[in-house]
This record gives sequence, structure tokens and C-alpha cells, in this order.
Amino acid sequence: MDNNKKLFEELLKADGISPAGASESERIAFAKILDQQLKTKQSPPAATRPNVWRVFMKSKITKFAVAAVLLITTAMSITIFNQSATPVYALEQTIQANHTVRYIHVKAFKTSHEEPQEFWCEFDEYGYVKNLRAEMPEWTDPCSDDGTKSIIWKDDKAQIWLPKKNILVSIKNKSMATQICLLFQELDPKLAIERLNEKSLNGKAKIDISEPSNVSEPIVVTVTSLQDEALNEAYVKESAAIRKEEDGTATSHANSLCHRMILYVEQATNLVASIELYRLKDGDYQEIGTIEYFDYNQPIDAHIFTIKNIPADVIVIDQASQEVGLLQGRLSDKEIAVEVVRQFLEALIAKDYVKAGRLYSGLPAEKVEQNFGQVKFLRIISIGEPAPSALTGGYKVPCILEIEKDGKVTQWSPYGPFVRQVHGQKERWNICGGI
Repeated sequence: MDNNKKLFEELLKADGISPAGASESERIAFAKILDQQLKTKQSPPAATRPNVWRVFMKSKITKFAVAAVLLITTAMSITIFNQSATPVYALEQTIQANHTVRYIHVKAFKTSHEEPQEFWCEFDEYGYVKNLRAEMPEWTDPCSDDGTKSIIWKDDKAQIWLPKKNILVSIKNKSMATQICLLFQELDPKLAIERLNEKSLNGKAKIDISEPSNVSEPIVVTVTSLQDEALNEAYVKESAAIRKEEDGTATSHANSLCHRMILYVEQATNLVASIELYRLKDGDYQEIGTIEYFDYNQPIDAHIFTIKNIPADVIVIDQASQEVGLLQGRLSDKEIAVEVVRQFLEALIAKDYVKAGRLYSGLPAEKVEQNFGQVKFLRIISIGEPAPSALTGGYKVPCILEIEKDGKVTQWSPYGPFVRQVHGQKERWNICGGI
């Protein structure tokens, strides 16, 4: 009861009465009321309540005190009720909510580029990518001259449409599936949240949550790396390693490293509406991009997962239904590069355009004949030492041929050819350009 003495005296002063003038019985009764209201004790039997109230209602002082206590306890009850009625958000709620997601539309923006990467994804009942469409701007692959790309993964087969080159490539292998899924992995909200939650549990990241009382406003979740390692460093390294293994190109991903993420979560669904990405540089967090999520669980029209409006003269490179390139076997990388070029040139001399097409990335025989049929290839003069190509990740194989064109016999040295591993098939090599 002594803990209530100060509060009792303050109430008396507020009423203009000296605390010294209060009787001991009034002090004791007041303290009992406070103990009953402020502590989580069971209320006294109803028969005893009138006796307490009679003591208090005899004077102006105690009437004021009772009103004050009622006001305080009423306010406390409202506060406690509101707190218990408002759920406390945790990342686990968003992880759980994402388990029910079957369809999603994503846009990923970089601060240095206006045009975003755009994805439409359908998941199977286990949460794995079933169908995917990716629209990739030219800036996403600075080491290539392919231009913009449309990529579709459907029925375990990838189609890649290159408008700039008027080429449609079909690929079917497990390695390609890995790359396609990895392409979307960093943007998948379910995987992103799971990774961030794991980092937090392991003490590698700090999570701050701001949950507005207005349910129409998003919950703001700020995740900051507590170590030198970026939040997405494992993904970036894995992506770079797979790309280098598959096509030999080594790309710096320093600008993709993210040390802070700010997530905006819809309160009604616990699903992520957007994520802001920040990189720590020179002691400051600099925004590097934004990911926006749309159309959760809105079925995606089937035409989205189909390449439409392809020109009639498109070059179709089919690596899904035929063996492309040459099997390396026990040959070294340089030896197989030379052998691919040798067999390709011999096929041109023999006018075997089907074989030449298979060695040239799966180019259709009619396209090979269209490109090379006007020249008569007579003989191979020389094939030089392969030189590593930073552009393709393979080799440039210099060669000289004797050809006849317009009735004149001359020597011809192509710019390449460039030889590298078949995309997604490390055991096979093919010509990928330079002729």
C-alpha cells in the first residue's frame, strides 16, 4: 500500500487539500481501492463492496479520489484491451502467407535504369516454379550483344526470344532449369523472407518492425545486415558461379550487393507489396533498387507463357530436340575447339548443311545454306592455336580457307570462329559466332 501513498497525496493536492488533513481510515480505504483496481487480483465478494463505498462517499476528498481512480483504471483497461486486440506482426506470418501463393507478377527496378525486369510466375502445389516468363532489358546482360530478351520456362523447356537478332532458341536440360529458377530466386518473396528470417535467427541481421494502427497502411519491416556480408551475398555468389560454369563469363556483381532491405507488408494479407534495396557504401545506405509485387493468386492468362508475334523469317535454333555441338570426350578444351571448327568447315566443303547447323548452335540447315551456299568452300588451308575469348568464355579459333566465289578463287579468314560449351551442356562444344 505504501506504493500508493504518493499518488494519493497528489490527488489531494489537486483538490486543494493538504495531505496532512486526510484521516488514516481514508488513506487505508483509498489504498485498498488502488490495490484492487491496479493489481490482477480477484474482486471481493459483492456483499462486502457497499461497506467500502460508504467509507469513501462520506467526504469530498474521497469522492474525488474515487473518480480519479476510476478514470485511471478505465484508461488502463482500454489501453490493455487495445494492445491485446492488435496482433503483433512477425516475419513468420508472411512466410506462412506465401505458402498459399500460386501466381505472382513482379517488377524489379534498378535506380540506374528506367526499364524494369518483369516476371510472371506460376508455382506448383509444392511451391516450386512451374511456369515462368521473364522480360529482360538490355542492361541486364552488359557482356552480351543480344539486346532485350523474352524468356519462357514451360513444360521443362526454355524458349529465349532475341528480337535484335531475330533468333528464337529452344533449350531443354536440367542445368537450364536451375538457371531459370535462380533468375527468379532473388525476387521470390517467399524465399527472400525465409532467408532474411534465417539471418536474423543466426544473429547476422537486425529486424525492426513498425506496425501502424491504421490497418490500411503497410507494416514496415527494416532488415539490416549486422556483418560485412551483404543480405543477398550468398545468392549473388551462387548466381555468378553458375553463370561462369555454364558460359564462362565472369561478371562483377558488386552493384547488386544489398546490406539493408525495407519491406512493406500489407496488413490484410501479410503479403509483401514492395521491397526497397540498399547498399552500404562509405558509411551510407544508398538505394539501389525496388521490387514490386502484383496480382497475388490472380491466375495468369495462358498466352503470357507463350512467345507471340514471331516474324516469319525468324531463325529458330532448336537445342531441345536434337544433339547440338560435338561431344568432348577425352579431348582437352583447346583440342575440342579445334575439332569443332574442323568438322564444321569440312561440312561446308561437303555441303552437309544439316551437320554444319548442328555444330553451329543448332542453326537450321536451310539457314546455314542461305548464309554459306553462295560460296564454294574448296579446302582448309590452316587452323591455328585457339585463344581464350573473354567475350564468349570459350575460344577464338583462327583459320584460313580456300574458297571460290563469283568464279574467283581466294583465301578467306573469318573473324572467329568462336567455340564454347553448349549452353547447359558442359560435355558438348559448338560454334557460337564469328563466321
